[in-house]
Amino acid sequence: MDMNPDIDHADGSAKRRKISPATDEWLDSFALPFQPDEHEDSLLSSKVPHEGILNHHDAANISLSRNPRFAGQTVAPFLAEHIPDQYNPLGVSPTSVESTRRNPNSKYCYRHRPDLKCRRQANEPSMDQLHHELEDLSESDQQAITHVWSLFSAAPAKHRNLMLQGILTQCCFPQLSYLSGTVRELIRIDFLTALPPEISYKILCHLDTTSLCKAAQVSQRWRTLADDDVVWHKMCAQHINQKCTKCGWGLPLLERKRLRASKRQLQLRATGRGRNEWSPEITPAPEGTFILDEQDVTLVMDGSSSSDCGQTHSDQLTVPTASCTSLDEEPEPRPKFRPWKDVYKDRFKVGINWKHGRYSTKIFRGHSNGIMCLQFDDNILATGSYDSTIKIWDMETCQEIRTLKGHTSGIRCLQFDKTKLISGSIDQSLKVWNWRTGQCLSTCIGHNGGIIGLHFDGALLASASMDKTIKVWNFEDRSTFVLRGHSDWVNAVKLDMPSRTIVSASDDCTVKMWDLDSKQCVRTFEGHVGQVQQVLLMPAEFDFEHNDDLDGASSTVSVHSPSVPSQDTIDPPRHECFGPGFLSNDRPLPPRYILTSALDSTIRLWDTSNGKCLHTYFGHLEGVWALAADTLRIVSGAEDRMVKVWDPKKGYERTFTGHAGPVTCIGLSDSKLCTGSEDCEVRMYSFQEKIGRL
Repeated sequence: MDMNPDIDHADGSAKRRKISPATDEWLDSFALPFQPDEHEDSLLSSKVPHEGILNHHDAANISLSRNPRFAGQTVAPFLAEHIPDQYNPLGVSPTSVESTRRNPNSKYCYRHRPDLKCRRQANEPSMDQLHHELEDLSESDQQAITHVWSLFSAAPAKHRNLMLQGILTQCCFPQLSYLSGTVRELIRIDFLTALPPEISYKILCHLDTTSLCKAAQVSQRWRTLADDDVVWHKMCAQHINQKCTKCGWGLPLLERKRLRASKRQLQLRATGRGRNEWSPEITPAPEGTFILDEQDVTLVMDGSSSSDCGQTHSDQLTVPTASCTSLDEEPEPRPKFRPWKDVYKDRFKVGINWKHGRYSTKIFRGHSNGIMCLQFDDNILATGSYDSTIKIWDMETCQEIRTLKGHTSGIRCLQFDKTKLISGSIDQSLKVWNWRTGQCLSTCIGHNGGIIGLHFDGALLASASMDKTIKVWNFEDRSTFVLRGHSDWVNAVKLDMPSRTIVSASDDCTVKMWDLDSKQCVRTFEGHVGQVQQVLLMPAEFDFEHNDDLDGASSTVSVHSPSVPSQDTIDPPRHECFGPGFLSNDRPLPPRYILTSALDSTIRLWDTSNGKCLHTYFGHLEGVWALAADTLRIVSGAEDRMVKVWDPKKGYERTFTGHAGPVTCIGLSDSKLCTGSEDCEVRMYSFQEKIGRL
C-alpha cells in the first residue's frame, strides 16, 4: 500500500470509505450547506467510525440536520413533490395524479395496487416494535430518523434504489446478516390471498394431487381454494379414461356423466361468473334423481316384476317429468353434491387397488356346464352356458334372479341393454328376450351353422357363424344382408355405427374390416398364426405411442384388399386408406386401434389406418379365448386357466388364478372384473371399497 504523506485529503477519504465515485457523488448530494453549531453535534459525531469505512469528517458531511428550519427547507419540498396528495405543507398546488404517473422515475409494484406507487404497508407488530425502540432515543435522534424514513417513503422507485445502494455500501457484515435474515421473511408473500380467485384457480390447476393436498395445509384460505370444485373437477377431467403421464394412473369412467353435466357451471365459476347460479341444465342432479341422455330413455315394462313372469305386458315409453310447484311454495334449496375432491379420492383408491392387486372376490355357481359368455352392468350379471340356459344374477347377493330357457343347444354369445337381451346359440338361432321377465320376444333364423358371436348397436345387429359368414340384421326395416370373405368359422364381430363399419375375427387367422354401405371388405389384418378368437374396437380416447421397431420380427404389415392400393413408402391420408366410401371428409373414420387375441397365445394391437401390428403381448402359455379392454388396461383369459392384466403401453401387470378350467369369457368395468370358465363358475373381482353411492 502506498503510504505517501503528500496525498491529498480527498483521495485519502475516498480510499478509506472504499466506495465507488458514483456513490461518493450521491453521498455528497446530502452534504449540509452550513457547518453545525458547536452545541449541536452530528448524528454520527458521537460514534466511533469503523476503520476503512467512514471517518468523523465524512460522517458529518452525510448526516442530516436536526434543525427544524433546515428540515422545512429540504425534507418538506421533497415530500410535497413526490406525494403531493398526502403532504403539502407549503401551500403549493399539488401536482396532478396523471402527471405523477407519467413520471419516468415512477414504478408500480406488482404486489400492491397498480394505481399507486409502491407504498407497502408494514404490519402492526413490526410498527409497534419500531415505535418502542424509537421512544428510547432522544428527541433529536427521533426527529432525524423520522426524516430519513420520510425521505425514503416519498421517493419514487429510482430514488429508492439509489438510497438503498448507498446504505448497503456502508453496511458492515453483521448489518448485512441482519438484513438478509429480515428480508428473507419480508419477501414471502401469500400470493393466493393477494390474487383474485380466478387466477388462483388457474395456478392451482397446474399442480399435481400431492401438491394440492400440501397447499390445503398452509392456511384456511389456501384450503378453501385448493379444495374447490373448480380445481378438482379439472383434475378429474384430465385423468378420466386415460393414464396420466406424471402419476401413471387414470380416472375410471364412473363419473363421466357428472363431469359432462357440471362442466359448464364450473367453467363459469372459474371465470368469476355464475357463483350463485344454479340450473339443472348446467348442474348435476342431486342423489336420487337421474339425468337422462337420449340413450337413457328406455322402454319400461308396466307392472313387470320377478314374481309375475307369466303375465303379458305391453311396452310403453315413459319419460320422467319434473313436478310443478305453485308460486306460493318456497323454492327448493340448491342440491348438494359430493365434492369433486372426494370423487377423485375414491377413484384414486380404485386405481391403487388395481395397481397393487387388492380386491374382493365373489363366486357365482349354478350352471351345469361350461360358461361361454357373460356381461354385467350396474347390479345385473347375465351368463350363457353350454347347458343351453341363460341366467340372470344379482351381483350384490350372488343369487340367481331367473333362468331364460328356449335354446336347444349351447349358448356361445349374448348381449343385453336396459330393455332386451339377445343370445346366439349353436342351434343356429338368435333369440330376443325381455330379461326382466324371462319372456322370449322373438326368434331369428338365418345362418346355416351355429352362431358364436354377435354385437348390436342401435337398430343393427351383426352375427358371426360357423358357416363362415357375417349376417347384418336391421330391426327397423327388417332387412338383412350377408358379408362373405372368411374361409373358416367367424368367431367374433364388432359394429362401429359412426363409421358404419364392422370388424370380424375368424379361424382363418385373419381379421377383416367391412364397409356396411358398400358391403365390401376394405382391409384385412394378417399376422396371427393361430385362430383369431376375439376382436375389440378401442375407444377414441385410447392413444398408443409406438415405435416402428417395437416388436421386431413379431410386427407384421397387413395385406390390403384389392380395392385399396398398397403404399409401402408413405402412408396415405387416413380417409384414403379405407376405400372410395371414405373419400368424403364428412364420413367419420373407423376407430384408430383394434385389439385381437388368438390361439397362438398372443394379443395384438393394430393400427387400422395402415394395417400394421403396433405391439404384440406375450405371456399366456396357451391360446387366448377371452379379451376385454378399455383405455386404461387390457384383460385376457386363456386355455392355461389364467387371467392376465396388461398395461397397453408398458405390457404385463398382473395374473389372477383360481379357475379350474379354461377361461372362456371376460367382463370389465372401471372397478370390477368378471371371468367365466368351463369349470361352470363365474368369478367377480371387485376393486372398489364400500364407499357408498357416487
